[in-house]
Amino acid sequence: MDGNTVLLVAVVATALAFDFTNGFHDTANSMAASIVTGALKPKLAVALSGVLNFVGAFLSLSVAATIAKGIVDSSVITLTVVFAGLIGGICWNLLTWYLGLPSSSSHALIGGVVGAAFVAGGIHAVLVDGLVAKVLIPALLAPLVAIGIAAAGTFLTFRITAGISSRIRDRGFKVGQVGSASLLSLAHGTNDAQKTMGIITLALIANGSQGKNSGTPFWVIVSCATAIGLGTYVGGWRVIRTVGKGLIDIESAQGFTANGAATAVILASSHFGFPLSTTQVSTGSIIGAGVGKQGAQVRWGLVGRMSVAWLLTLPAAAAVGAAGYGLARLVGGDTGVLVVALLAGSFVVWIYLKSRHSAVDASNVNDEWSNFNAHSGVSASVPLLEVLGDAR
Repeated sequence: MDGNTVLLVAVVATALAFDFTNGFHDTANSMAASIVTGALKPKLAVALSGVLNFVGAFLSLSVAATIAKGIVDSSVITLTVVFAGLIGGICWNLLTWYLGLPSSSSHALIGGVVGAAFVAGGIHAVLVDGLVAKVLIPALLAPLVAIGIAAAGTFLTFRITAGISSRIRDRGFKVGQVGSASLLSLAHGTNDAQKTMGIITLALIANGSQGKNSGTPFWVIVSCATAIGLGTYVGGWRVIRTVGKGLIDIESAQGFTANGAATAVILASSHFGFPLSTTQVSTGSIIGAGVGKQGAQVRWGLVGRMSVAWLLTLPAAAAVGAAGYGLARLVGGDTGVLVVALLAGSFVVWIYLKSRHSAVDASNVNDEWSNFNAHSGVSASVPLLEVLGDAR
């Protein structure tokens, strides 16, 4: 293989690695509520979600087209830019996973690519109108819409079922949760797997392997669907614990309405080609389920820290992407890419080894939430920026 082919293979492999982290980082989006209420056993939940994420990846390509053509100017995209952008997304995904914070894999990916493209081609390389209209505005509106829909649905659910005994209601909604969580997993696949498809399409275009107006190759669709499905099956237990146990003390009726609200918003965004943060939507829906139930307690301090993480995601991933591209260009050629890859690999190993000292898995993901979340090592009373400092 020639140099370009080797680099292309490396970029595709890195993209699939990102897709894998996207899967395990976002398992909480669809299955946290069902795991916490006991509607599904933890390992069965992640297996079901993995299969449905795989299937959902084949149902829509609108988001892939947005990522490939709507965020950055393809004329400045090179394989090195794509590679650096992916590194930015992977690093932020792993850091927030370690901290148990449900941040947006979508925004991490977009931020990484935007940062690398900015260093490569300047401000004109970033399609600001597309970034604002298709990423930033939906990022602000979608969680609020999800909170509103879930709050209204939860209020009506408890009002309509007020005359039914809590035991029968709980049993019925646990059955309903299986269906709503399954639909949410399917919806997640229609949105999130598409983003990596778009990135690989960018790489193929940059390498001259396909034209600018070509569609997404079938092998790319299959590869991305498989990567996100496997990542989902691994299960991001640290984030599942935060979403399922940390935000509210969730009941089966709340889990049912939260999943339904999130599914509706995500499917609508996939239809219009918006690369939405499914994490923000799903988390917003669970918050809304707490708001909609009289007497329910929402842990707003944790919500505030997650909101800070959401605000940091785009610029933080962009900074890593920009630094990765700058370093690769400074060193030069394939050697520069190799240096960045080795640094990123070292970070991955370090995060993994750190996580083993406070492991969260299927056996302890449902342990009671307390002021100090011993499993993730994150204190509920410590501001996010201080936690990030401790992680360093």
